Amino acid sequence: MKKIERRAFVCRILAGVLALGLCLFVGKWFLQGGKWVSAAFNRHLYNNAGQLSCGTVLDRDGDVLTTVNENGERSYYDNATVRKATLHVVGDLQGNIGTGALNAFADKLTGYNFINGAYGATQGNDLYLTIDARYNYIAYEALGGHSGTVAVYNYKTGEILCLASAPSYDPLNVPEDIETNDKYKGAYLNRFLSSTFTPGSVFKTVTLAAALEQIPDLNQRTWNCEGSVQIGGDTITCSGTHGTQDITAAMANSCNVVFAQLAAELGADVMETYTEKAGLMDSYSINGLPTAKGTFSFQEATDSQLGWAGVGQYQDQVNPCALMVYMGAIANGGKAAVPYLIEKTVSPLGLPSLPHFTRKTGTLIESGTAGQIADMMANNVVATYGASRFPNMDICAKSGTAEVGEGQSPHAWFAGFLRNEDAPYAFVVLVENGGGGSSVAGTVASKVLDAVVNGY
Repeated sequence: MKKIERRAFVCRILAGVLALGLCLFVGKWFLQGGKWVSAAFNRHLYNNAGQLSCGTVLDRDGDVLTTVNENGERSYYDNATVRKATLHVVGDLQGNIGTGALNAFADKLTGYNFINGAYGATQGNDLYLTIDARYNYIAYEALGGHSGTVAVYNYKTGEILCLASAPSYDPLNVPEDIETNDKYKGAYLNRFLSSTFTPGSVFKTVTLAAALEQIPDLNQRTWNCEGSVQIGGDTITCSGTHGTQDITAAMANSCNVVFAQLAAELGADVMETYTEKAGLMDSYSINGLPTAKGTFSFQEATDSQLGWAGVGQYQDQVNPCALMVYMGAIANGGKAAVPYLIEKTVSPLGLPSLPHFTRKTGTLIESGTAGQIADMMANNVVATYGASRFPNMDICAKSGTAEVGEGQSPHAWFAGFLRNEDAPYAFVVLVENGGGGSSVAGTVASKVLDAVVNGY
């Protein structure tokens, strides 16, 4: 009798393990079935060349960026520059662009669903992206052969209107020397989503947020900039000699002397807290595509190193997407929409997917602080960058010229947002080794925003 009971007990354990395994499998099938089905080894969905043989990718205006022709081969937009400008959101034929729709959203292109699987995937779905190919074209051209990234998004809805990354290449004419030519170094990488860079002075928006909330008399203070300042026995240099200035003027002048002193006064704990709150150490999920996390070293820094960190140097590394979202939060009173790239899918029967549900970030900055910083960033444009460069735009911006090593030209940054009711857009521009932030990256931004706002 006892032997029977023991055997029954063992059987119950085995049945429990089997049931648990079945539940785990069903759960993974529900969550990852689309990726399993759309893997490149599935010859029902991929041709002999390893190309996804179903589905069409379009931009927000319905321009076809890639589709499958009558011979079962994948074709692209007929303009080579557009193909280069949209490569990192559309994808290549070899699957090297991990963030491209052909790779990242293959399950949506095949029309996979939990009930029918990929049945009927011969034709596949139409996948509409939120980007406008024309904006990408203008952004790619404006980069002028430099590596970098340009992005614009709606901080109220989350739609990414422009996402260009360079270097790039024509997916229909892949350079033979792409693996060895420095011109194409990092060409497979989507710099907007998957990279981090020294931010330079665009990071002063975080130091400013901390100072506004933690230093009660900040708006009554003045500082004298003679071109450098001694902090912790080391010299912090500035880009100019700005004389006596208040915090608004220091922001417009992008004065290292002032912001390095503020960072040292605030201390490592406060700087780390506000950088974390701004979301610059986090990863966002863009339709399942993770962004790179920023990295900072505050706790082990000396006073002078902390001063350099406060002006966006030292070991600061920022992801362009996270910075753009932070700009959107400043514009939107503390919270912003999480960006997304997929506008909708449409089945061969003409049935659209469910509408996108906008997700908001947590509070990246307090509302009152955001309003003060926005006004200072608007003053930057008037006092320093030139408002005439941005017609019909209530623009708030911060430039950055990030030093990246002896003998190398600095990275040029320009980030900010529009306060126009009909154009609630945040943007980020990075031109690697481009030089001056306002002159170089600001010019790229002006061309792209002019197209987005004024239709030019």
